[in-house]
Amino acid sequence: MKIEQSTFAFLNSLSENNNREWFQQHKDDYEAARENVLAFTQELIKGIGSFDPTIPSALDAKACVMRIYRDVRFSLNKLPYKTNFGIGISAAGKNFPGPGYYIHIEPNVSFVGGGTWHPAADELRNIRQEIDYNFSQWLSILENKDFKTEFGGLDTEDRLKTSPKGYSSDHPGIEYLKLKSFVVSKQLSNKQLSSEASIASLTETARTLYPFMDFLRSAHS
Repeated sequence: MKIEQSTFAFLNSLSENNNREWFQQHKDDYEAARENVLAFTQELIKGIGSFDPTIPSALDAKACVMRIYRDVRFSLNKLPYKTNFGIGISAAGKNFPGPGYYIHIEPNVSFVGGGTWHPAADELRNIRQEIDYNFSQWLSILENKDFKTEFGGLDTEDRLKTSPKGYSSDHPGIEYLKLKSFVVSKQLSNKQLSSEASIASLTETARTLYPFMDFLRSAHS
């Protein structure tokens, strides 16, 4: 199972013709691309579920693949369609509270990642507390050789400028405690996603991500 070249071709064409008239004329191309992504997602669910017990074997890919239609009601960008397929995998599919796996499929800018993006205030407080209480475990996950090879490190753009309330500036983990999101990602080429080995490769990437996800879940629960 792989992402077909025709799926990338559809997304490329959509980015150049992001209007309802063109989309309706190419609805069959969209449906074929979506079916490809759904089949790909179903195989990936099985792969991740083989080591992550929180991912149910009965999880339907349709619960994980995000809509291509944009909500333009409160956006300055009025283009009607996304130019990517987004896949969110968690116990509840794409509508997950807490940590989840995410795969972004878009020509030349695809990526795989996971974690917790913009958690609610109480969840953010719990994550910071978990890092504070179990900092050595947290550090061992981030410093793991395979983890660093796959992801490099956490995305640090979304962060406080000063120490969060209750934590001193000399805390050994202060740079992590300042974060407002806890996510990692890895870029994927079109060639990687269109390879017959793509599901096996992504499954191994998710397996490397699992201890990080498990740590965040322990704070969420």
